[in-house]
Amino acid sequence: MHPSTGEIRVAVLGLGYVGSVTAACLAHLGHRVTGVDRDAYKVASIEAGRAPFYEPGLADLIQEGRAHGRLSATTLLEPAIEQAEIALICVGTPSERNGNLGLDQLRRVCSQIVTAWKGDSRRLIVAVRSTVFPGTCEELTAECLGDADRFPVVSNPEFLREGNAVRDFLEPSLLVVGGAAWSAVEKVAELYQPLGVEACLVSLRTAEMIKYACNAFHALKVSFANEMGALSGALGIPGAEVMDTLCRDTKLNISPAYLKPGFAFGGSCLPKDLRALVYRAGRLDLKVPLLETVLPSNDEHLRRAIRKVMDLPAARLGVFGLAFKENTDDLRESPVVALLEHLIGKGRQVRVYDPHIRLEEIYGSNQRFVLAAIPHIAKLLESRLEDMLEWAGHLIVTQPPAAAAAASIRRSGLPVLDLTGLQ
Repeated sequence: MHPSTGEIRVAVLGLGYVGSVTAACLAHLGHRVTGVDRDAYKVASIEAGRAPFYEPGLADLIQEGRAHGRLSATTLLEPAIEQAEIALICVGTPSERNGNLGLDQLRRVCSQIVTAWKGDSRRLIVAVRSTVFPGTCEELTAECLGDADRFPVVSNPEFLREGNAVRDFLEPSLLVVGGAAWSAVEKVAELYQPLGVEACLVSLRTAEMIKYACNAFHALKVSFANEMGALSGALGIPGAEVMDTLCRDTKLNISPAYLKPGFAFGGSCLPKDLRALVYRAGRLDLKVPLLETVLPSNDEHLRRAIRKVMDLPAARLGVFGLAFKENTDDLRESPVVALLEHLIGKGRQVRVYDPHIRLEEIYGSNQRFVLAAIPHIAKLLESRLEDMLEWAGHLIVTQPPAAAAAASIRRSGLPVLDLTGLQ
């Protein structure tokens, strides 16, 4: 750890798993922390130097914080925030029956902060560490806190796993702080400076969404590994060996590859192999719901793109890219072909340019696929990008253009709908 840049006074509101670990670890980093909870048992445990529940390493940090006078706990909110610079909210946000988050505890704490702060003109940073859906922090400002200058709200999501929470805090894999008031964002990020980890400073809603993206991805990985293991087992193949080997590819598999919003996938491999996996699983009477939904998910993403294109006001639409991805002339199951089919069917005027497509050079299954979908594709293809740009009223980009093509597009001054970054 890096040496602390200075003590910050923090009130941690809520002493469950996240709050207790956060309070003890912040005290360990050199800050002066007061934990608040309505549960007298949790408060008494911390005051006595004990952990209110079992978590490896937590009891030692609580004892250390108490011994050095940097950690205390109380059932009363007002004295806890009286000298605080940051109120770090760690209350629960349980699921309601319909799946929505229950925000009653969060709203109650925010209202109590406002009541306790009456008569005090100082700024109190309200940092929400609880998991909340994007837009929640803005709602709290509008509904409960009111004065955004007096109570700047920051999102500081936690990434702590029960059973490993202390280590996850002190050796974070990700540190996120988001908000509109940049001075407040930087002040919350300063709490973690002794860890020597660069914080990702983002907008308020982005910080809230990152937490959901991480948890959804973790759940996705568990489900994927379980389905591949089940399918492997049904075929007499050791699933652990399959997944262990998959994880050795850190260029494409365990990497940032493919993890960017963009256009729908296509090509000769992914759709075909997903269909085969799902079909064979069915033959084995094995349900693989996650794998079964990948192609429908891709189809829905393509429909979202089509709706965006159909909303364009221009009569003449230029499309950059025809192959299923850049740097290839493979048209098999290209989502662009499906897009063109829809546009033509709706009577839109379309011209297409792809730097690697020459219709006279396409043959075999590649040729059969595109001609079956769009028999008159030759009439739509432009051999020069400049000709399409001069004709079009709006440009649709379906694959990343090379530098020279990108420069030509910029010079054209055409409005562009870039489907490669579709959100």
